[in-house]
Amino acid sequence: MNPLSIIPPVDDLLNTSEAVALIDEYGKQSVKAAIQSELVQIRKKIINKSGQTTRAALIEHILKSIRENLTFEFRSRLGYVINATGIILHTGLGRAPLSESAGEHIQHVIKGYSNLELDMESGKRGDRMTHIRDLLCKLAGSEDALVVNNNAAAVFLSLNTLACGKEVLVSRGELVEIGGSFRIPDIMHKSGVIMHEVGTTNKTKLSDYKNGVSEHTGAVMVAHTSNYRITGFTETVALNELCDVAHSHNMPVIHDLGAGVIHDLRAFNLPYEPLVQHSLHAGVDVVTFSGDKVLGGPQSGILVGSRYYLEQIFENPIMRAVRCGKLTLAGLEGTLKLFFKAEFPQNHKSMQLLTDSVEHIVEKAEYIVSRLHTDIRTRYRVKIETCTSQPGSGALPTEELPSRAIVLEHSSPHKVAEHLRKSDPPVIPYIYKGLVFLNLRTVDKTELEPLTNVLNQL
Repeated sequence: MNPLSIIPPVDDLLNTSEAVALIDEYGKQSVKAAIQSELVQIRKKIINKSGQTTRAALIEHILKSIRENLTFEFRSRLGYVINATGIILHTGLGRAPLSESAGEHIQHVIKGYSNLELDMESGKRGDRMTHIRDLLCKLAGSEDALVVNNNAAAVFLSLNTLACGKEVLVSRGELVEIGGSFRIPDIMHKSGVIMHEVGTTNKTKLSDYKNGVSEHTGAVMVAHTSNYRITGFTETVALNELCDVAHSHNMPVIHDLGAGVIHDLRAFNLPYEPLVQHSLHAGVDVVTFSGDKVLGGPQSGILVGSRYYLEQIFENPIMRAVRCGKLTLAGLEGTLKLFFKAEFPQNHKSMQLLTDSVEHIVEKAEYIVSRLHTDIRTRYRVKIETCTSQPGSGALPTEELPSRAIVLEHSSPHKVAEHLRKSDPPVIPYIYKGLVFLNLRTVDKTELEPLTNVLNQL
């Protein structure tokens, strides 16, 4: 008897009640492909004499296997995780966690249709920027504002609109690279401008800019060194002085501020970071920054500044390629409104994490440890240790925030970390000196119970 004869035909398997149920959930094409793939593996095993079974048992095995495979294949790839890394604006984890207000605005919009580009007074087609323009202008003190899909697009669009084919002056000390291999020189090249470096890595003087201006110069670019610091024998040019030089030649100044700080962090005992408002007060024509860093909103790039220049940028055909959709604008609107409320920063998730007290973090750590099973505390030698957190995503690059971590000791820390990442909900720890750290600065109070449950299942 041919051992392959026990393999059931594909059609027979598709007609089983189990397969019919899977077809209702995943579609016939997906189920059929999963069966065919499984049968290929079974044939190999039988030919290699590594699998001996009955037809009935084989059918049961196939149906069980394809259900597992389809469940895995169609699982939600993008989902919620508990951030126990201590990095507040973690690019790999979606940067800024959205505040409740942002979520409420998004939920309101996804109920059905929305007035994205409808003027509710006239009933005619409107401008999607209307929903956030006034809020941004009030916060930044600017004449106009635009939103695109990220800050790289904002920088690109500004350069391409205002200086394509012309030279753009930029200090050598500001040719930064940030995460994801985004480099200022690359974005300038792709935008169609000709980069003209002035000064040196550590010193750029006003005379360097003056001497760099020619009939071919179209703009001046300033890039905030948000993810590193140059210290020691250094010199930079004050923005107002640089603007005076540029404006005397009828050229705009574009300032890439990256982190998007619109509220003075010194009010919360954090180091000073350049404010968007200060750049505008100094005379900068276009300021660009991220909406999903310190600002705390969804991924977006924001442009504020002179109406004269922003109207030109808005008319650039590339604007349509990089514009934001209704969900981004809704989340951003909900975030921006928080800055006007008396409860700020407690109601703003990113700022709340940045300003959280050590005492409160200690309370969170002690709460979790007190609820861990005795065998878990013993097996993993659980303890609470002093550690530090980082703002992340290029914000406050040299700042370390005091924090506390729950530390687990195990012979295979990477296996423990993997187990945590695959838990429900997934927990993202980090490994330091062979130990598993769960930094609680980035763990919200609403996540204490879920995190405790995950740890108790290790």
